[in-house]
Order: sequence, then C-alpha cells, then structure tokens
Amino acid sequence: MPLYELLSAQRVVILEQPGDRNAVLDTAAHLLCEGHPQMTTALSKGLQEREKLASTAIGHGVAIPHGRTPLFEHSRAAFLRLAQPVDFGAADGQPVDLVLAMAVPEHHVQQHLQLLAELAERFADEAFRERLRGAPNEAELSYRLLDYCRRSAA
Repeated sequence: MPLYELLSAQRVVILEQPGDRNAVLDTAAHLLCEGHPQMTTALSKGLQEREKLASTAIGHGVAIPHGRTPLFEHSRAAFLRLAQPVDFGAADGQPVDLVLAMAVPEHHVQQHLQLLAELAERFADEAFRERLRGAPNEAELSYRLLDYCRRSAA
C-alpha cells in the first residue's frame, strides 16, 4: 500500500510546542484516531509501549512510531513536524523533528514490515527531509509530503 494512501491532509501537522516524546505520541494517536477519546488513549498507550521496547528514531531527526492494533480495519498514518526537536533516544544522538506515526491492523504483519522498510528508505533521502523541514506552513507541508509520495509511487 503506497504511503500516500495512508495519509490525509488532516493528519499532517506542524506541532509548535511538542513537549516530550510521550506528548508527541499522544498527539500522533489523537490524529490517527481522529479525536475519538477511547481509541486515542488505547493507541497512545500502544505507541508508548512500543517505544519502550526500542526507540523508533531512525536517525537524521526522524522517528517512525508504529504499532499493530485492533482499532482499525485499514492502515493509517499521521505526519508531525516538530517546531522544537524532541529526544527520542536515537542511536545517532540527534533529537527528532520529523515524525511519521503509523497504525496497522493486527493481522497485517507483512504490510507493516513493508511499510516500515519503505518509510526508512524515503526518509534516508536528505533532500526529502529538508524539503519537509522547509515547508512554511501545514498546507505546503502536506502538499510536499503527499505529492512526493504520489510521484515516487508512479
């Protein structure tokens, strides 16, 4: 499943005051659950538990918090650009300012692994990361992210 099918413009945000890692994960869960309180709480807890196992920071200021969940029938993602980088415990020591959070249905194990590999490859591209960091507002950030994903899937 192409990344652009997992994202929507409503789930692409610039977080002006991100707080700490758990606050970022809470915000990501809120976006992924479209504000449903009980679902948000459950997903946030799942993302935080996954983060305790090992950091989802992949380096270069990027984190991909993720988890399988029974909450959704289809995979979905949210993208957060943090105005102030947050410590995610990255192996390279860099704080994170680009976060692509993902929730995948429990039974989509192979899809989950494929998506993680695709995301790691995309975010390894320095020009792509800088393009996202340089977007002046959420509308442009959403356009840059979704347009790039559509073009690269073609």
